[in-house]
Amino acid sequence: MELALQIGLIATSVLLILLVLLHRGRGGGLSSLFGGGMQSSLSGSSVVEKNLDRATLVVGIIWLICIIGLGLLIKIA
Repeated sequence: MELALQIGLIATSVLLILLVLLHRGRGGGLSSLFGGGMQSSLSGSSVVEKNLDRATLVVGIIWLICIIGLGLLIKIA
């Protein structure tokens, strides 16, 4: 069980990093430094962005469950 949670944690961590990096920048910050700020004001929210938000949220919840599960297993052992 612990091995499955560890593998799940690693997989969701990598996937969460990739999903966060796929998001478009929405304001002043590092994304606008590289030219991403101008494009975000030209186009509105699309279906792809909403699905990306949902996928990021689902993977984040699975990641959180893996961390809590591992913490409980380590505390018991």
